[in-house]
Amino acid sequence: MEANTLFDKIWDAHAVKQVEGGPAVLYIDRHLIHEVTSPVAFLGLKTRGLKVFRPDQTTATPDHNVPTENQHLTIMDELSRHQVDMLKRNCEEHNIKYHDLQSDGHGIVHIIGPELGLTQPGLTIVCGDSHTSTHGAFGAIAFGIGTSEVEMVLASQCIMQPKPKKMRITVNGELKKGVTAKDIALYIISQISTSGGTGHFIEYAGQAITSLSMEGRMTLCNLSIESGARGGMIAPDETTINYVKGRQYAPKGADWEKAVSAWKELKSDEEAVFDTEYTFDAADIEPMITYGTNPGMGIGITQNIPKVNGMSGSDKSTFLKSLQYMGYTEGDSMIGKQVDYVFVGSCTNGRIEDFRAFAGFVKGKEKAPGVTAWLVPGSQKVEKQIRNEGLDKILEAAGFQLRQPGCSACLAMNEDKIPDGKYAVSTSNRNFEGRQGPGARTMLASPLTAAAAAITGTITDPRDMM
Repeated sequence: MEANTLFDKIWDAHAVKQVEGGPAVLYIDRHLIHEVTSPVAFLGLKTRGLKVFRPDQTTATPDHNVPTENQHLTIMDELSRHQVDMLKRNCEEHNIKYHDLQSDGHGIVHIIGPELGLTQPGLTIVCGDSHTSTHGAFGAIAFGIGTSEVEMVLASQCIMQPKPKKMRITVNGELKKGVTAKDIALYIISQISTSGGTGHFIEYAGQAITSLSMEGRMTLCNLSIESGARGGMIAPDETTINYVKGRQYAPKGADWEKAVSAWKELKSDEEAVFDTEYTFDAADIEPMITYGTNPGMGIGITQNIPKVNGMSGSDKSTFLKSLQYMGYTEGDSMIGKQVDYVFVGSCTNGRIEDFRAFAGFVKGKEKAPGVTAWLVPGSQKVEKQIRNEGLDKILEAAGFQLRQPGCSACLAMNEDKIPDGKYAVSTSNRNFEGRQGPGARTMLASPLTAAAAAITGTITDPRDMM
């Protein structure tokens, strides 16, 4: 019997048809939608006189464009208001479960899926959003799709997809103090580059990976696409099962026992062959910070920005252009660099554990007067947990205020934009030019590194303050 990877097992179980020499017709278990990539898809259905084929398998929430203050008021931006209104109307028309602003289930689409128990091992999950890879943390095949593909899934519950190659990234050993899942992800991307995963689906393995909480695993899988990969996944284990158990849409009773039995079989066979393999040592990873304009331009926080020696052609010109945009010089230390804004949130680091880590770090300290901090929970549930645990009081005492759930400054599609030329330490996933606002300069980091920057007003090694 042929040895298969975890990815092969789930893919093959969902492949309805294989086009000879072409893509597979892949059945989709869960379809998540939001206000930005769905309106044109629904319009396409209307033009063709079609209904949503299986509305029970689609879940909607507005997140990209929503304000993170005064959500009880009418959305001021006309385009944002229109997109949110259209999503609600489309869901009502097609009988799709819709989690409106301020409702218990509202939040960033990739945070509410796991919270509600919609995300489960062995499923295929898609959304018109690149960071759908987050859900792979549960041992699912999850990936982002385009608007035309959103329409395809709404109409047929299937999608045409070429089968990616398989990559395994193993991180052995124990993580050192102050090193988080975000640091693992940024370290891996710095090592294999933003194109190193192109054409692949990544499976993460090794002691450093299995020791992560589900929230840490979601952060890691979320960033898989920043290496160019189609998605990332981690084999389910007891940590996974314990997280899913009892959630709203998780199987119940005998169905639960049957599901758990199946989930325990979801792992790569020992003899399974991957197209590409990487192995890293957790001892080599320290808190990470980016210095450039893509997530691969990252270094350990005690290291210096690389020099152009040995670079040539487009690599060299791109590198220098990036440093010019950031206002940095090759060979510089990142320690002590100015910070104007700190953003904690997004589908990468907007979960309760991220806010526990941030609050635990700033407890008894004071925010630097020159820093503007936006602390944005990833969902209504996270916001309620923050308040129930008294974390909001710790944050307030240190000079911080909590905002309301949404994607916020991750991509600056609402009012939360970093001003031109200002420096932001961000727990989000992308540091492209203008990503957080025109002219914004973004440094990606973990919640701990963001907390250290918020307290000191400069890039600081969080381990020195722990």
